Amino acid sequence: MEAQRSPQLQLRHATTAANQQRFRSGSAAAQRSAMSGSVDLPVVDLASSDLRAAAASVRQACVEHGFFYVTNHGVDRALVEAVLAESKGFFDLPMEEKLKLHRTNHRGYTPPYAEKLDAASEFVGDLKESFYIGPIGDSDLQNDLNQWPSEERFPSWKETMKLYIATALDTGERILSLIALGLDLDAEFFHKIGALDCPSTFLRLLHYPGEVNESDSGNYGASAHSDYGAITLLVTDGTPGLQICREKDRDPQLWEDVHHIDG
Repeated sequence: MEAQRSPQLQLRHATTAANQQRFRSGSAAAQRSAMSGSVDLPVVDLASSDLRAAAASVRQACVEHGFFYVTNHGVDRALVEAVLAESKGFFDLPMEEKLKLHRTNHRGYTPPYAEKLDAASEFVGDLKESFYIGPIGDSDLQNDLNQWPSEERFPSWKETMKLYIATALDTGERILSLIALGLDLDAEFFHKIGALDCPSTFLRLLHYPGEVNESDSGNYGASAHSDYGAITLLVTDGTPGLQICREKDRDPQLWEDVHHIDG
């Protein structure tokens, strides 16, 4: 697994509901008995003129929740819709076509059941399918490692993804500046220590096909896990199914539904 020193970008494209993706705050732990509920997460305005207040909000959200929404993030909605449409177009392909880009070097297509995020799960793997796009930079090696669908079939796919990664990376760096301020550090702390000199950011396109109705028995689109990397920026198409667990050591664990908001 490659080291990640900068924001991990994750774009989620979902087509069905019912407990598809689960996140834990903190490191992963064994799945236990669980309860369900819903949560109203804090909203952080990245366009706020009071950076100190915004940083304090981010700090409080990280301490109390581990998750938060952002508004005025600078990623144009039309670009998000374009990425979702390109993503859907790829995942709608027949399996034999998608497998031509089977993941190598942590880049490319991963079919359903190929990943098992919760090692304690008794199931063979998660129901989701995904497509990984690695760092886009000046290095020919970085760019050569990525796999891209046929330009004949998807003429704007590559450029759309590259533009989204660049735009969302800028958003991630703004959030990291607020995190630095919230830790009583200089806003440019992560830049000054070189943590963002060579971003190793990954974009993950995720698709949850079919009906997921077996959550009570532990079968999920993406089972319980904590992401690696500095932060994850998670975009959805509005389909419900995302859940978070704020206290991984609680027994029974409380899994809360995260509702989609526009902005």
